[in-house]
Amino acid sequence: MTKNILMAVAFFALAPNRARAEVVDSGANGFTVKMTLPIQAAPADVYRRLIHNVGDWWSSGHTFSGNAHNLSIEEKPMGCFCEKLPNGGGVRHMEVVFLAPGKAVVLSGGLGPLQSIAATGSMSIELSLAEGGTKLELTYAVTGYLPAGMNSWAAPVNSVLTEQFTRLKNYIERGDPAPK
Repeated sequence: MTKNILMAVAFFALAPNRARAEVVDSGANGFTVKMTLPIQAAPADVYRRLIHNVGDWWSSGHTFSGNAHNLSIEEKPMGCFCEKLPNGGGVRHMEVVFLAPGKAVVLSGGLGPLQSIAATGSMSIELSLAEGGTKLELTYAVTGYLPAGMNSWAAPVNSVLTEQFTRLKNYIERGDPAPK
């Protein structure tokens, strides 16, 4: 796993016009990841694809089902960022707690393995008009308990979020979420 994290970090350090992401604080009880990403599209378009097309840009490798098209985000307060699983199963990744169409969305919950370690977080995604398109600003503040300290999850979460939102950028700008 460490090798994969190092490879991802190296890739994103060399990628042009990439997300600027960083762990802005980290401690035994939690951490905060922030990212700024320029996207060459209008904020309303970025918002629409973020919410309505999550299965088209999210990586299937970061799902429980192995298929990102099982993901959906309900566009309403208390809406579910959920994933369908076989035989009627499912996963509630996060819940929509704030929605300003075309401008912002705030989600609450723990992504992926954070659920099994009793962690939760607040993910704020703000979209603003910028030269050439949209400036996407993401903040994910996570808290919880882990004997080794929550700070051990900061770098992996940062890496995964950088991957996902770079995929969103690629999907919007090129129609293909995969890296070049």
